[in-house]
Amino acid sequence: MEKEVNPHFRDFLFDWSQKFYFLVGGYGSSKSYHVALKLILKLLQEKRTALVVREVYDTHRDSTFSLLEEIITDLGLENKIRCVSSPMQIRFPNGSKIIFKGMDKPAKLKSINNVSIVWVEECSEVKYDGFKELLGRLRHPNLKLHMILSTNPVSTGNWSYKHFFKDDVNQFFVLDDEELYKKKTIIKNNTYYHHSTADDNLFLPKSYIEQLEDLKTHDPDLYRIARKGHFGVNGVRVFPQFEEWPHDEVMKAISNIDRPIKRVGMDFGFEESYNAVVRLAVDHKKKYLYIYWEYYKRGMTDDRTAEELQEFKKTQELIKADSAEPKTIQYFRQQGFNMVGAHKYQGSRLQYTKKIKRFKKIICSDQCKNTIFELKLLTYKKDKLGNIIEDEFKIDPHTLSAIWYALDDYEVTDLKEKPKIRPRPNRERR
Repeated sequence: MEKEVNPHFRDFLFDWSQKFYFLVGGYGSSKSYHVALKLILKLLQEKRTALVVREVYDTHRDSTFSLLEEIITDLGLENKIRCVSSPMQIRFPNGSKIIFKGMDKPAKLKSINNVSIVWVEECSEVKYDGFKELLGRLRHPNLKLHMILSTNPVSTGNWSYKHFFKDDVNQFFVLDDEELYKKKTIIKNNTYYHHSTADDNLFLPKSYIEQLEDLKTHDPDLYRIARKGHFGVNGVRVFPQFEEWPHDEVMKAISNIDRPIKRVGMDFGFEESYNAVVRLAVDHKKKYLYIYWEYYKRGMTDDRTAEELQEFKKTQELIKADSAEPKTIQYFRQQGFNMVGAHKYQGSRLQYTKKIKRFKKIICSDQCKNTIFELKLLTYKKDKLGNIIEDEFKIDPHTLSAIWYALDDYEVTDLKEKPKIRPRPNRERR
């Protein structure tokens, strides 16, 4: 079998001497690709059951399962290794298999037996209790046990940093992450540490690296994560790229966009919460988000709100609304509004927030006073130890929820998954 791999991952691919493998790095470094390849090679050699875990089960299909299937095809093994889509499973000719689970359905983990390898993708999104639960699932009477954890670096307050590096509050120390950034690979305490960035992926085009470099100017925190692959303390502001412009300038900028993407989102409320509606325009080429209109009221019954939003019945603009209120959505539809529920799932708050943070600029009309109040200085909540909670904020920003829903079917830039690795003509034999 021939397969060219990135040089920085060669030793990792064939090392099975440790129990834990902790891979951390920036976007596009190819760490997930090489974990998937490592699994396939191991399961071809030995009859094993491997468990692949993400926080949300449904995210496997377009990530880990798709990646493993792609590699199997690239190796020319699609006629020998079966990729079953429902339920997701990969079966090898020697009896090995890969099964997929989500921590959002923990009950299904209890039926798993004889798992000797666990891969936790995006482990920083899994809760610490979930990680400890997975350790209990990792057991086999004869085979050596391995757990592979891959992640982009997040806050130093995340459990993955505290467990594998250091926890200053509890005076716990294993490894200085700065040392890992310098040496790139370190073995310590039965753990194989591996750090990588886009520079370690020789298959990436120059334009992709330029995209990552561009983050430095508009989102230093994301630049630290995506380009440098470093842990750190997240900035207090959720959207440091938020700007307030005069309304006329916003509308002029929108009019100059080549094929602008326009969206409308709505968050429902009544007594303590607000009904929030926002109109957005996206400049996909520049990765700019414009917020140019808002509606923001509370204490309004559905019939009164529908009366005040009559213009949407005339324009028939599609309104993406909070799917947790199906009766309200049905009412508005019966009144002639073009309204559907946005896609919500466990963990969507964090994912939607990350999506909006990827815009280079968020430009808001000065007429959208409530949006400015909620988003311009929006800050993260912190836990009892002073660590940022990445999907919770110091206020309940209803306009942000409306923006989440409006953009639920739009992706700013999928820097983490694209481009995929392609083989080169000169392959290195392994």
